[in-house]
Amino acid sequence: MLGSVDRLSGAFLLVFGLALYFYIVPNFAEQMDEVSLSPDALPKLYSLGIALGGLLMVLRPAEQEAPEPRLLLRVALFVAILFAALYAISWIGFVVVAPLLALTLMLMVGEHRPLWLAIGVVVIPALIWLLVTQLLGRALP
Repeated sequence: MLGSVDRLSGAFLLVFGLALYFYIVPNFAEQMDEVSLSPDALPKLYSLGIALGGLLMVLRPAEQEAPEPRLLLRVALFVAILFAALYAISWIGFVVVAPLLALTLMLMVGEHRPLWLAIGVVVIPALIWLLVTQLLGRALP
């Protein structure tokens, strides 16, 4: 039973990744001539990663027991926090919301080491900001 769920999830991810690569990214990523890295390069790379992960799930489904209902509730909370953060980014902005989101999610998964919290809350959002705004020349919300 679980193998079929993995295969179904994998098939969805495979189709979703391919749709991203062949339709969504090419049609919705703006092309710019004055940047060194094409704005669609990273989204296309990530979409191929999603599709490859989905293919692996289809070909080799996991053989494990069903997760506990409590774990599924934590996953639902995790997803709800992500959606709330995406909404908040459009109103408040990336610079404020991204570190708070990183801190919330890191504490939620049990990370309490100060160095890793600092890296996840300060360094990673700063690198994303630098990559997107400086290297790609795009504005973050």
